[in-house]
Amino acid sequence: MRNNQAGEVNALRAQLGTRVNVEMNAAPSVDLNRVLSEVREEYENLMERNLRDVEGMFFARSAELDREVSSGAAQLQSVNNELIDLKRSAQTLEIELESQLHLRSALQGTLSETEATYSSQLSQLQCMINNIEAQLSQIRSDIEQQNCEYQILMDQKTHLEMEISTYRQLLDRHDIQYVTKHF
Repeated sequence: MRNNQAGEVNALRAQLGTRVNVEMNAAPSVDLNRVLSEVREEYENLMERNLRDVEGMFFARSAELDREVSSGAAQLQSVNNELIDLKRSAQTLEIELESQLHLRSALQGTLSETEATYSSQLSQLQCMINNIEAQLSQIRSDIEQQNCEYQILMDQKTHLEMEISTYRQLLDRHDIQYVTKHF
């Protein structure tokens, strides 16, 4: 402070020149060593407080990070276990899918064979049905023809019976006349 004050005084003297003579009655000088030690002690106390605060924050944050790391490690282990289980499940499902695909393929082959077999049998049955229908048609035709022939025969029979009846009547009359004539 003295050096500053002296520097200011010298600067003012240089401006005013030598004409002005300034005298100062300064208060007794302050013991700078004692002031510096008080300021140093105050700063050291402040630094210790800040260091303790920072250490407390560091330890609190470290403890929090340790908890997060341990929690994260537990979660990571849990996720890893779940991932392993999911991979196993996926492999099991893939194996089951392959098995189902093979089974489906085999069933489709069996279905195709069965369809071919039944189609062949159905064709054979349809041929048999067509043959039987043709035979039935022929039989119907034959029956209708026989019915016609039967009807003709029945008509002829009826006609013949009527003729026979007429001849009998004639004969009976003739016999009666003959018998009456002869007796």
